[in-house]
Amino acid sequence: MKLTLRVWRQSGPDDDGRLVDYPVDDASPDMSFLELLDVLNQHLIEDGAEPIAFDHDCREGICGSCGVVINGHAHGPERTTTCQLHLRSFRDGDVLDVEPWRAKGFPVIKDLVVDRSAFDRIIEAGGYVTAPTGSAPEAHATRVPKPDADLAFDNATCIGCGACVAACPNGSAMLFTAAKVAHLNSLPQGQPERAQRVLDMVETMDAADFGGCTNTGECVASCPKGIPLTSIANLNREFLKASRSRR
Repeated sequence: MKLTLRVWRQSGPDDDGRLVDYPVDDASPDMSFLELLDVLNQHLIEDGAEPIAFDHDCREGICGSCGVVINGHAHGPERTTTCQLHLRSFRDGDVLDVEPWRAKGFPVIKDLVVDRSAFDRIIEAGGYVTAPTGSAPEAHATRVPKPDADLAFDNATCIGCGACVAACPNGSAMLFTAAKVAHLNSLPQGQPERAQRVLDMVETMDAADFGGCTNTGECVASCPKGIPLTSIANLNREFLKASRSRR
């Protein structure tokens, strides 16, 4: 299988970037996209050239470390993580533009690697619960209604990959923040910080220079874990309630 990758190369945050063409003639349809980058890097190293920097870790669609924009689509044409995207999703001879996440809140570090520490700061602002120290309580000690448990679980599946931000025309982080808020605010253990959590996380999100949400829905279409758009509506509702309580 032959492919041509037009990869974004950028030496550092303050350097100009450009797309560079790299032909790959020995790709297999069964390769993942990250394995394709591995093969390309091996060729570059053998030729004495600088390999392409890209993020990865578990390569099982769990950690959220990987992520590139392929032909304008976050994670590529399939609704999955980049590490789980296989070359059988493309055709022999295709030309693929490979770029980093594009958002003011995700500055480029090098090539396809971006700084996603803004997500960490959002979680630090309110992604915790007040709990007494000691041994774990019995599983049935705190009853959680089934709808609340389902809502918390659905939002807890967010892996923080940043595809929602990369896909959003405004570079908004609303879906990510909404998922983290809904996860904890739906559970009894998260009630003590409920109001302050949403205020602090939204304030931190805004301070990180992410764009505003205009409900285009591109975030949901690109989310590999299927976080629903209703989570954003829930975040707006929680924020309004918390704002009124503070006043």
